[in-house]
Amino acid sequence: VQLQASGGGLVQAGGSLRLSCAASGRTVSMYYMAWFRQAPGQARERVSGINWSGSSTYYADSVKGRFTISRDNAQNTMYLQMNSLKPEDTAVYYCAAATVPVVHDVRSYGYWGQGTQVTVSS
Repeated sequence: VQLQASGGGLVQAGGSLRLSCAASGRTVSMYYMAWFRQAPGQARERVSGINWSGSSTYYADSVKGRFTISRDNAQNTMYLQMNSLKPEDTAVYYCAAATVPVVHDVRSYGYWGQGTQVTVSS
């Protein structure tokens, strides 16, 4: 499975971005997928996650009410709509697919995209 993240960029505080994660090589429709982010000097954190059907989602407290995760299994693509962005959202964002069903553990994710930079200016 190859994951390709895109959609990052530079935006002012309060603005919006939509990240996409396109999968190829194998269908990811049965995988739990997630978005992580990593700021300089900080650990990689799970921002949001979604199960295979989209019926169950997870959001970190820091992004609840601002970010929305979704997936289109027919298109083998996952999205992260980010609204009301804050400077503290600045990080490299990674998409990932879990290969072990312990989805809160970063070590459970066997497939990773290359990351896309999100920079929010104040």
